[in-house]
Amino acid sequence: MRAVQVVRLDGPAAVEVRDVPEPERRPDQVLVEVRAAGVNFPDVLQTKGLYQYKPDLPFTLGSEVTGLIRGAPDGSPLRAGDRVAAFASTGAFAEVVAVDADHVFPLPDEVSFAKGACLPMNYLTAHFALLARGHLRKGQTVLVHGAAGGVGTACVQLAAALGARVVAVVSTEEKAEAARAVGAHETVLAEGFRDAVKELTSGAGVDLVVDPVGGDRFTDSLRSLAPEGRLLVVGFTGGDIPTVRVNRLLLNNIDVVGVGWGAFALARPGYMAGQWAELEPHLRSGALDPLMSATFPLERAAEALARIDERQVTGKVVLETS
Repeated sequence: MRAVQVVRLDGPAAVEVRDVPEPERRPDQVLVEVRAAGVNFPDVLQTKGLYQYKPDLPFTLGSEVTGLIRGAPDGSPLRAGDRVAAFASTGAFAEVVAVDADHVFPLPDEVSFAKGACLPMNYLTAHFALLARGHLRKGQTVLVHGAAGGVGTACVQLAAALGARVVAVVSTEEKAEAARAVGAHETVLAEGFRDAVKELTSGAGVDLVVDPVGGDRFTDSLRSLAPEGRLLVVGFTGGDIPTVRVNRLLLNNIDVVGVGWGAFALARPGYMAGQWAELEPHLRSGALDPLMSATFPLERAAEALARIDERQVTGKVVLETS
């Protein structure tokens, strides 16, 4: 089968499409014939050796996948030919992948394979961030940084579907349009966002900040919170890991909350399936409809990764096997 492999650690150009043996399925795994795979920022980091997961070279990239079941464990409700989405530990950028059965979910007929490949990492992260860690309630106001990216658009869309008012922070007017397309009620530019948020909320501040960016906007995010507000630390696509002066937390009774979905969910069998079940009605209704920037064949995986590395993406990039 064909697979996208990292052969050296010097960025997106270091990937090659190679012929490799098909994976063997363990008794607790499902074998999936891949139709589409989502491309994420951690995939870019892995091409540089900068991610916490560092497999030996060469290795096959990818963790989000959709496709058709080829084989499943005895007693599993999954059957050959079922349409599924899945979260794989690795190996999704290939024509066939083996995935733990606990991390395989039914893909509604209303969702295409390409759109479905945008869901497992970003939308389950958004669900965990907003509900498990952020305790979002209907009617609250949510500020989302990086709101035109994969995690950002997922958080915007899910927060809006749950009845929140969503303010999207973006770097360009083009990205503002993308954020509005997925449900943002207002958009503000990253430059000077604190003053813009203050004006939009009549000085009250926001209940929740979702921050997958980090960097130098962190302090102004804290200042944008209402009393008892929460800042959710999702990632650091901006590069720099910020620090916090804890007196700011004390003065307004605000929280800085870590959002480590992967570590949490992987340690709890059945957790991802429960999340998926809560998202499924919104998927069927169309309230959750991932924004895709582009699709590429496997052979152009290096280009897809470079798009993300160069910050040229709004929404999601997807690889398709045919």
